[in-house]
Amino acid sequence: MLLLSLPALLGEFTLEGVAAGDELAAEKAQADLHVAAPDRIRQMQADAEATGRASWGYWGDQPARYVSWSNHSNRLIPVYSFGMTLDAVKGKRSVYRDEARLRSLYGRLPEQSLNPEADYFDQTDVARLQMMAADAGKKYIVLVVFDGMDWHTTRTAAIAAKGRVDYDGGRGSGFQFQDYRGAPTDFGQCVTSPANKGTKFDVDAQVVINPGGELPGGYDAGRGGVTGWDPRAGIQYLMGKDRDLPHAVTDSAASATSLCTGHKTYNDAINIGVKGEQLETVAHLLQKRGYAVGAVTSVPVSHATPACSYAHNVTRDDYQDISRDLLGQLSISHRGTPLPGLDVLVGAGFGVQGRNEKDQGRNFEPGNKYLAESTLEAIDATHGGPYRVALRTPSRRGDEVLSEAAADAIQRKLRLFGFFGVAEGHLPFQTANGDFDPAAGLETADRGEVDPLRKKYGSAIHYTVADLDENPSLADMTRAALDVLASRGKFWLMVEAGDVDWASHANNIDTAIGAVRAGDAAFQAVVKWLERHDAWNDAVVIVTSDHGHAFVLGEPEAFATAISR
Repeated sequence: MLLLSLPALLGEFTLEGVAAGDELAAEKAQADLHVAAPDRIRQMQADAEATGRASWGYWGDQPARYVSWSNHSNRLIPVYSFGMTLDAVKGKRSVYRDEARLRSLYGRLPEQSLNPEADYFDQTDVARLQMMAADAGKKYIVLVVFDGMDWHTTRTAAIAAKGRVDYDGGRGSGFQFQDYRGAPTDFGQCVTSPANKGTKFDVDAQVVINPGGELPGGYDAGRGGVTGWDPRAGIQYLMGKDRDLPHAVTDSAASATSLCTGHKTYNDAINIGVKGEQLETVAHLLQKRGYAVGAVTSVPVSHATPACSYAHNVTRDDYQDISRDLLGQLSISHRGTPLPGLDVLVGAGFGVQGRNEKDQGRNFEPGNKYLAESTLEAIDATHGGPYRVALRTPSRRGDEVLSEAAADAIQRKLRLFGFFGVAEGHLPFQTANGDFDPAAGLETADRGEVDPLRKKYGSAIHYTVADLDENPSLADMTRAALDVLASRGKFWLMVEAGDVDWASHANNIDTAIGAVRAGDAAFQAVVKWLERHDAWNDAVVIVTSDHGHAFVLGEPEAFATAISR
């Protein structure tokens, strides 16, 4: 099969009238195709990388250094609901006010975490809210996850989008997910801390070796803040660096497991409990009730957040087995009877090759890192499988390839699988002014994380016209998924803007803002679909993140005037 071979595809220009190898014509075509406002934020980012400091902001706990931290934080995370309130989980009903419930949640009483005045709730409550929506008879349930987006990132991006500084707390405004009032809406905040970090496991045996891990989670509002914008919050505590109380900082797997199962677990787990037990997700439960279920993402299809929509694995790094679960194939964690599989899965990862992937266990197949070629062949309807497959295709627009596949899937009553992306495994990174010309940022590992001890700025990213033309946007993916799922009746859908996290690990505020823009466009696609089908009475949409980072905004005004309008 040639389906997973990308070397011949990358770098080809696809615009009509641009001859292959005509570099001048190709560059002009690229400039004409993607016209955007001048990006002064890109220059701010590049200057900060060059000088090592910036008056307008920094990452970490050292104001004199632009970067001193490249990982997650335990900041309280925004939650926006549409079609339902958050009254059932926040304020007087917060689990952080109830000792017995808090013990049950963490498996112990986390130190300094009981707070009789907590207004915030827990990330696991987001799973409860989704099930409450289904119990109330809602037919369309959508979970939008901006991976890595905390309140500070949201505010910075909103200031750049609006061109003014007009809020310093609360819900804020500037993006559709903040401003939309076409349905009843609410706003709150949740704790993201995991059960623990440092749990060890055996990927081939799919067992947990040391239940309980090495460092427990919890949330001390006295150290971390009673709100996500609390000026008294200690950034060192939120980064897990408080020597007196170093609560574990979550990763995307533990946090996405919380969002999708309602259970806390260890860092690295994909819907596996602290003792190694498999946890049912919202998608599993609703699929049994007759809902069609799906996930779309701007990063690899088997990365932690989309993985937690449906798969089971003791480690987030076993990408090919996670894809097998997502697509209803036998896997290391479902060896006898496979999971039924998602009805729709669309994302990135196409073209990323792997040869020796020890983290993926003995059954890893050399080839595409995220999806074994045998899996793709087994699911493809052209080989008798249940999925209409849409792949990045030379000289074809990605949105057209995907929309054609979606229409065919609807007509033939097939499932839909879409596989796109650039060489690094994600969709092209958008920047603050809407173009696709990012400054370098820190070089990142595969899952978007950077070793704080080995920071190194890479080269600026340059996308070819083919990269931009042959990939759909996250909004395109969302529209296709909604149409296919709705053709089957009621549905549950996860939409992940995963590149907020990749940008933040790279300490790149320009692409972080661009990623928020791209995610907001996907939210708008959901809203327009619901309005077009007059479906808000039957729908609930929850917008949130899985965790925060550690960006500190020093001069908001710098972003208010950065983009020409």
